This record gives sequence, structure tokens and C-alpha cells, in this order.
Amino acid sequence: MNILVTGGAGYIGSHTLVELLNAQHNVFVLDNFVNSSLKALVAVETITQKKVQLIEGDIRHRATLDHVFNTCAIDAVIHFAGLKAVGESVQKPLEYYENNVAGSITLVEAMRDAGVFSLVFSSSATVYGNPQEIPISENCPLGNPTNPYGMSKWMVERILQDTAKANEQWSIALLRYFNPIGAHPSGLIGENPNGIPNNLMPYITQVTIGKLKQLSIFGSDYPTPDGTGVRDYIHVVDLAKGHLAALDYLQQHKGCHAWNLGTGKGYSVLDMVKAFESVNQVKIPYTLAPRRAGDIAECWSNPAKAQRELKWQANYDLNDMVAHSWHWQQQNPNGFE
Repeated sequence: MNILVTGGAGYIGSHTLVELLNAQHNVFVLDNFVNSSLKALVAVETITQKKVQLIEGDIRHRATLDHVFNTCAIDAVIHFAGLKAVGESVQKPLEYYENNVAGSITLVEAMRDAGVFSLVFSSSATVYGNPQEIPISENCPLGNPTNPYGMSKWMVERILQDTAKANEQWSIALLRYFNPIGAHPSGLIGENPNGIPNNLMPYITQVTIGKLKQLSIFGSDYPTPDGTGVRDYIHVVDLAKGHLAALDYLQQHKGCHAWNLGTGKGYSVLDMVKAFESVNQVKIPYTLAPRRAGDIAECWSNPAKAQRELKWQANYDLNDMVAHSWHWQQQNPNGFE
């Protein structure tokens, strides 16, 4: 198939490109490189020995989208493009709604007008807000996220659900990620944040490589076993493979469908620090800091629905995740730059 991947040069997008190309799909990447690097696409081509077709542009620009759909014979879209930092979204809510919500509406309108009705959307477990049950299943209530990033994802999900109800031609997958970490085992692509990382694992690796002085652990008084936040960490390659499983499912099923993509296991921040130190034989200096706005105490998945319907499950374990993260950082001390 011809697959358009918006935000394909980003962290999850680039790993998904590898899986798509290895599965013999043709990929077209639309990216504005606001928080990604062209070098990620070069690395993807090195890993796969296949060509990535790039359109530099923004999902908010309708003329760019129309050009892509008019010239590339797109069969399906995997939509990653958007802003993604919880903390930043609290400071810049308008930017998050404009990029993530308005941009998605423009993309879906362009797809509809081009007759392309197959879409895999990069959502987030943040749509569950402060979850009413743990582990979190797809039956948990939605619509009360604790930050604008999560709210933007929930709003796009609702828009897509309503779109699919109004027009039965649509086949839409909503993939609710838990916490992606790790890197491609080759060490050629990995998480490459701009500036100081917002996510735990790149912060740990940058402290370990010497770029940052110490890790700040935000919140040590949560109602969890060690007081630090608990999350479901999933290897980015497993996550990427979930997109291919969803794409296959959409070939046979109309409507809008949601799945959690996680491991079903929760690890605290201190668990992650200890695992990283143990597997990689390093020491991570850290300090305890106040909680961040918009964060919750614990969050992990019940991935049974994805296992049952998509025939997908996470295969990499925590040791793989921390080893591959460190391998990427060692190979690329300054990221792609």
C-alpha cells in the first residue's frame, strides 16, 4: 500500500517507517521538522535499504495536503504529527489545540475530499485523565484529561468517532499509547528531543552521557509503593508494530476502533533508574523535586483487547528498553545533531 505518515521523522514515526518499509509498503512522509530531524529519515533508509519519499510541509496547510493526495495515490494515513509535551501544553494550550486539533481536522477534510478513508491516529493514554480503574481498559471513562495535551488527543478522538458515525466509508484506528521508550536495536534511530527532555528516558540517558548534571524526579509523595509516579513503559519498536497490526485490521473492518498499546506492567520512576543502572552498569545522580502540573500518580494498561483483536502484544522487556536507550545515546551523544 501507499501510506502517508504525518510526522514520520519523529520518534515513533521513524520507527514505524522501518516496520512499514520492511513490510514492503511504500511510504510518503509529511513533516515540518518542528520537533524532528531529517537525519532520522536518512537513518531509516540505512536500516531498511529502502527509499523514503519526503514532502516537507505542515498538516495545517490544506494546499500541501491536497497536492499530496492528488499526486501520490495514498491508500491510508498514519497520523503522528502534533505537539506532544504535557508540561509545555499547560504553558501553551492554544498552540496545542491549534496544532493537534485544528491540524487534524484539516487533514481529515483533505482525506475525505480525496476519497482516502483509512486512518490510524496516534492517540495517548492521557485521554483517560485520572483513571478510575487500574489497569486501564478501553472501557474506562474518557473526556477528563488533566492537561491540554491529553485534552487535544481526546478532542481529536471524539471528532474521528463522530466522523466515522456520519460516513460509513471510514475505517479509523485510535491507538492509545502508554509510555514509549527505547530505540531501534541498531542504535541508528531513537528519541531525539529538542532542548531539555520532557520524558524520563532521554533525561536519564543525557544525564548518563554527561549532557545534563542530574535527573530531577518530579514527585516523591504519590500514593505509590516508593512515592514516585508509576507508568507503563513500552518499547518503541513494539509500539511501531502495533500500527501495522491496526492498519491490517482496518482493511477488513469499517468504523472507528480504539486500542490500548502497552505492556500491562507498571514501573515507578525509581524502578526505571535502578533498572537502567543495573543493566548498563552506570550510576545516575538524581534529586527529588515537586510534582509537575498535569501529572497523575499511576497509569498502566490492560492490553487484552489489542492482543485479542489485533493479534499484537509487546515482546521487548524492561531490560531491552533500557539497554537500547543507552545504546542509542552512546552512538549519538548529541542526538541527530
